[in-house]
Amino acid sequence: MKINSILIHAVITSLVLSGTAYAEGPYRNRDNKDLKDVGEGTYPVPYQKPDVAEITEALHRVRAYMESVTPTRVIQKSNGAEVTDFSKPPVADAIIEPAKGDFGILVYEMGVVHAGLIKAAEVTGDKTFTAMTERHLQFFSKTMPYFEAQEKKFHLERANSFARFLDPRSLDDSGSMCAALIRARFAHIGPDLSNMIKVCSNFVSKQQYRLDDGTLARKRPQAASLWSDDMYMGVMPLAEIGHLTKDSAYFDDSVKNVLQMSAYMFNKQAGIYTHGWNANNPDAPRFYWARANGWAVLTMSDLLDVLPKDHPGYPKVLAQLRATLNGVAELQSGQGLWHQMLDRNDSYLETSASAIFVYVFAHAINQGWVSPATYGSIAQAGWNALSTRINAKGQVEGTCVGTTFASDQVYYYNRPTSVDALHGYGPMLLAGAEMIKLLKNPSIEIQHKVRTYHYLPAGNSKTDYREHP
Repeated sequence: MKINSILIHAVITSLVLSGTAYAEGPYRNRDNKDLKDVGEGTYPVPYQKPDVAEITEALHRVRAYMESVTPTRVIQKSNGAEVTDFSKPPVADAIIEPAKGDFGILVYEMGVVHAGLIKAAEVTGDKTFTAMTERHLQFFSKTMPYFEAQEKKFHLERANSFARFLDPRSLDDSGSMCAALIRARFAHIGPDLSNMIKVCSNFVSKQQYRLDDGTLARKRPQAASLWSDDMYMGVMPLAEIGHLTKDSAYFDDSVKNVLQMSAYMFNKQAGIYTHGWNANNPDAPRFYWARANGWAVLTMSDLLDVLPKDHPGYPKVLAQLRATLNGVAELQSGQGLWHQMLDRNDSYLETSASAIFVYVFAHAINQGWVSPATYGSIAQAGWNALSTRINAKGQVEGTCVGTTFASDQVYYYNRPTSVDALHGYGPMLLAGAEMIKLLKNPSIEIQHKVRTYHYLPAGNSKTDYREHP
C-alpha cells in the first residue's frame, strides 16, 4: 500500500504538536511528486529540503522553553521569600532563584544559548529571540552589586550566586559567558556590563593555568591536561576581547592556542580531535568524543568571524577548520546525526555535537569558506535529523549530560542523555538559524535531482540530467 507523502507530513506535524517527538520512519521525501516512483525509497528521518517557516517555529519553541525555565529573581534560600530591594544590606542566604532543570543563568552553556538567540534574531529579524538575553543581562546589572556586597560581608567561599564572576577559578566559570557578554554588546542588547567583562577577560588572559608554551590547560584530571573543549572556553573569550578592544595581542593568543591545541590533539589521519591530552602520559589511548570536536570546530568558525583577514594566522585557522570539517563529514551517520564517539558506530547518536556540526557546516558555506556542493546536503540532512529532537514543549532531546575528560570508552558510551542538559539548546538555536540563512542564501541554488539534493553556486550551476522522471 502506497503512503501519501502529504498524509505522512500531516501525521508528523500532529505528533509534534501533541507533544510526541517524531516517531522513527519510514518517511518519504515530500519533494518527490511521483508517489508511484519505486526508486524513491524511505528514510529513518525526514529527507527533504527544510522549510524556513518550520525551522523558525521550531526555534521559537526552544526559545519559549528557555524563557520558561530561567527565572531571574533573588530569593532567600531558607524560606523562598523574594528579595526585591537591592539598596538594603544583603542577607547571608540570598541566592539567585535556581532554574528548573539544570539551566543556571551564569553557567557556560548559557553563553552558547545567548549566542544562539542573538544569531536567531539576526537571521530572522525577530527581536523576540533576544528578549531573554536582555532580561538576563538587565538582571545581572541590577543584582551583581548586591552579591558583591554579600561576598564581602559574609565571606561565603564560592557559595555566592555570582562566584563565577566575583572569583572565577576555571575557564568554565567565565570563558563562554564572557564571549556572550561581548557579543551582546556588539548587538546592542542589554546594559553595559563592562565590569563583568573585565573580570572574566582578566582571568582568561592572565590567570588561567597554561602549559610552558602558553597553551591554555587544566590541572585536572591530571596535573597538566589539555581539553579540546577549552578551544571554546578559552579561545573564544580571547578572540572576542580582541574584537572589542582591537588589541591584536588577544588575536595572536587566540590563534596560537588553536594551532597549539590542534598540534597536541588533532589526529591528521582521522581528521578529528581526541577529547584530551595529558602531559605526563602523552601517548595514552585517544577517545574521540563528539561534543569536544563540536567545541573545536565552533571555536575555529567563531574565531574566523572576528579575526582580521590580514592576520597571519587567518589562513592557518581556516585550513585547520577545513581539515576538521572534512573528517567530521565522513563520520555522519545514516540518520543524519553524529555518534557520541565519532569513530564508534555502536555508540548512540548525540544531539549537541550534531547541532554544532550542522551550524558550522552551514556557516562555513554561507561565509564562503567551503564549497556548498561539498557540504550543503550534509548540513541539510543534519538539520532534518535534529528537527526530530525538538519536542512540542521546546525541549531538546538526546543531549549528553556534562562529561569530564576520561580514560576509558565505557564512561563515554554510558553518559546519560537528558532534556535538562543545557549543552544542546544553544547549538540547536545556532544550527536552525544558520540553516535559515543557508536556505535564503542568494548565491546558492538548491537542486532536487535524482531524488537527492545538490547545493550549487547560483548562476554557475547548469547541469544535464537526462534520466527518466
